[in-house]
Amino acid sequence: MDTTITAVSTNLLRIPWTGEPPPNGIMPPTHREFLVLEITTRGGIVGMSYLQPLSGGLETLDSCLRTMIVPKLLGRDATEIEGIWQTLWTSTYWLGRGGIATWCLSAVDIALWDIVGKRAGLPLYRLWGKCRDAVPAYGSGCWRGLGRDGMIARAREFTSMGLQAIKMQAAHIRPWREDVRNVQAMRAALGPDIEIMVDVNMGWTADTAIQAGRHLDEVDIYWLEEPVVCEDVAGYRRIAAALRTRVVGGESHFTRFDLRPFFECPSSPILQPDPMRGGLTELRKIAAVADTWGMQIAPHLFHELTVHVLASIPNANYLEYMDWNDDLWINPSIPVRGMLRPPETPGHGLQFKAEILRDCRIGGFETVD
Repeated sequence: MDTTITAVSTNLLRIPWTGEPPPNGIMPPTHREFLVLEITTRGGIVGMSYLQPLSGGLETLDSCLRTMIVPKLLGRDATEIEGIWQTLWTSTYWLGRGGIATWCLSAVDIALWDIVGKRAGLPLYRLWGKCRDAVPAYGSGCWRGLGRDGMIARAREFTSMGLQAIKMQAAHIRPWREDVRNVQAMRAALGPDIEIMVDVNMGWTADTAIQAGRHLDEVDIYWLEEPVVCEDVAGYRRIAAALRTRVVGGESHFTRFDLRPFFECPSSPILQPDPMRGGLTELRKIAAVADTWGMQIAPHLFHELTVHVLASIPNANYLEYMDWNDDLWINPSIPVRGMLRPPETPGHGLQFKAEILRDCRIGGFETVD
C-alpha cells in the first residue's frame, strides 16, 4: 500500500463544556479548544492526531502547521517517522526548540504513528512491543477552585470508580498553610490506602516547597508535583534532598533535551513528559533513557494516547485520568477497577464523534500535493 503523504488538513474546534468547567485557574470557563490534524496517504490511510492548548494559541498552531510544517510533509513516506521528526526539528530549530513548533511537530508525529499502526493492522502498544495489558490510573481533577470540601467530594467520585489514587491541586490561590490543611483533610477523608498526589503547578519557590513539604511528608502523599518553575532545576534538587516525599515533574519541559538535567542528577524518580511536547516518538525515547536511570514515567494528561506508550514500556508508573474529554470520543478510554487498557483498534484507536467535528468547527485548512 502506498504510504506517500498526499494531503494534510486541520479542523479547529471550540467545544462547550458539558457541566461545570474545571475551576483550575488555567482554562477558559466557556469552552475547550482542539486542533485536529489529519494526514492522508496515496493508499487511502488517514492518520489523525489532536492538540489541546489549555489556554489559547489555537490559530497560532494552525498557522505554524500550514506555513512551516506541511510543506515539508507532502510527498514524504508516512512510515519515515524518525526521518520526518528530525526534518521538522532541525528545520524549525531557530524558531522552535520548544513551544509552538514542537507542538506542531508532535501533532504530525502522532498522526504518522496512527498511519503506521493502521498499515500494520496493530494497535500501537502491540506495534511497539506489548509489555502489559493494563496500566494503573489516578483520578485527576480535584481542582483548587473547588475548595476543601469540593476537592474531597471529587476525590470520592474517583475512588467510587475503583481508582486507588487521586491528585489534588495546591498553591496559586491559597497560602501554603491552607494547602497543607487541605491535604491533611483529604488524607483523613480517604484513609491510609488511597494514594494522594499533590500538584503545585509551579506555584511555590523552593523554600516554600521545603517548608510546606515537610508537613506533607507527615501525610504520606505519593508525590509533590511541579513545586517550582520548570527552569529551576537546582530548586528541584534542593527540594528532593530536603523531603522524604517524591518530587516529580517534566510536563512543562520540551523533549529529552529539556529533561537532560533530570537524568544528569536523577533526584526525581518519576518523570511526567507531555506527548504534545515532542510526540510519541520522543515520549518513548524519554522512557528508554529514564529506565536506564531507574526512573519511571507518568505522562501528563492525554491518557487515551499515552496508554499505548505505558503498555509498551517496562518503567510505567501511573496514567493521569482526566474525564473532561470523555464526551468527545466514539469510544472513550475509561478506567475499570482502577486500570486503563489500550484499545485493540489499529493505530491509536481514537475517533472524535462526527457531530463534534461538524458542529464545533471554527476554522482550519487543507493542503493537497
